Amino acid sequence: MKTYELQGFGLDNLRLVERPVPVPGPGEALIRMRAVTLNPRDLGVIDGFYFPDLRFPFVPVSDGVGEIVELGPGTGRFRVGDRVAGTFAQGWNAGDPPIGWHTRSLGGPLDGMLAEYVVLPENGLVRVPEHLTDAEAAALPIAGLTAWQAVAEVGRVRAGEAVVVQGTGGVSVFALQFAKLHGARVFVVSGSAEKLKRALQLGADAGVLHTEEPDWDRRVLEWTDGRGADLVVDIGGSATLGRSVAAIRPGGTVCLIGIMSGAAADGLQLVPTFLKRARLQGINVGSRDMFEAMNRAIAANGLRPVIDRVYSFDRAIDALKALGEGRHFGKIAIEFGSPQAGNSPVSA
Repeated sequence: MKTYELQGFGLDNLRLVERPVPVPGPGEALIRMRAVTLNPRDLGVIDGFYFPDLRFPFVPVSDGVGEIVELGPGTGRFRVGDRVAGTFAQGWNAGDPPIGWHTRSLGGPLDGMLAEYVVLPENGLVRVPEHLTDAEAAALPIAGLTAWQAVAEVGRVRAGEAVVVQGTGGVSVFALQFAKLHGARVFVVSGSAEKLKRALQLGADAGVLHTEEPDWDRRVLEWTDGRGADLVVDIGGSATLGRSVAAIRPGGTVCLIGIMSGAAADGLQLVPTFLKRARLQGINVGSRDMFEAMNRAIAANGLRPVIDRVYSFDRAIDALKALGEGRHFGKIAIEFGSPQAGNSPVSA
């Protein structure tokens, strides 16, 4: 089979190589991969940001979907032919994350999904909604589930509430879709006029360009008649956290998801946090139970993830470069074989 191996840190050290097809052991499934999607984390792993002691060679990319072609002994949750996705946090099935869960995550430090075949424990798999294309289904494990935990599990968004979403990447677009699914009003903060326009077309109620109005929290307060948002999905990190707190209502929630502007919020003013009784909640993707609940909601409502473009497997490195450029709206996907018709407005 063909697989991509990272043989040292940096995208220049990613190679397409041949390996034997793996064999499933007890409790495991062999999956023929159909599609993967990319996350900023993938580039962080490739560049050595997340796991500086990563062992090489290593197969990158966390999110993917495929078809079960063989089951090992002692399996019973799935059948050959089922279309499944791997859970990002292998072993986190329900409740709070187990101690050390981050050491069992796909695409770092465990081998990822950028291979024609992968073997995973059946307990680390979920069926994906039937109406989704392979690329759409591959968008669910990290971006989809992260947004679902923020909006549905932690934020517990209700109809009529106000939600602020920062950016228009994979998690942010999912957060917009899930908030609208729950009947919320959504305000989008973006740095691109074109992306903001697309967010409004997707269902956002209002928005602002932070490049033109850096004090966007004031616009949120105006939009909510001075009350503030019930939930802010914070992607920016250190540079945006203070404004996120300023934008929420008293008792509101800020879900901390991204660190696009840095991981240390040394400049956060604590007094506004106290006065607002702000709830700051870190989000770490989610459990298998959350994944299955999200899939039920997606299937029941016919929701379709937004795929910006689809690359062929032999152009995976180009796809990763495109991710780094940050021009996408929604998700960048890679398909094994010919891209399916209708998967995206742009195929590469």
